[in-house]
Amino acid sequence: MTKKNNDLDIVNEVLEACIMAYPVSSFVISIYQQYQKRGSLSKKQLQGLYGKASEIEDLPPAKLATLEALIKKMPTRFKSELPETKPLYEKEKIVGELIEAILAKYPQHKRVLFFQSKYNNNHPLSAIEVDELKKFKQILKV
Repeated sequence: MTKKNNDLDIVNEVLEACIMAYPVSSFVISIYQQYQKRGSLSKKQLQGLYGKASEIEDLPPAKLATLEALIKKMPTRFKSELPETKPLYEKEKIVGELIEAILAKYPQHKRVLFFQSKYNNNHPLSAIEVDELKKFKQILKV
């Protein structure tokens, strides 16, 4: 939104009235400086300005109405919600059942204990390691 080159600048007039009414307000001063540099204000800044200006008794209501119309004319921007986070690795129930079945019969099997520690620490088991577990199950007749 660029500053219009009209003789009538309602935002500037309201800003100057706010500076006269609140000379030590850092909010009004910073908005005024930004308006002078950029030539426009955001919707939130205009809403804050409207709140300050509505407390001034000497300000004509037509200027407030014009400022309110400018605010309503501006688009309202919404931030989209963050997507749900998924875990990097989901445990496969079949692998867990294989490990439990083998360890139930042979609790000291070192290779299967290694797979169990990987599985419990959320490290993915490769296809070769899963095949190895299936072979252990067939060989050990679990």
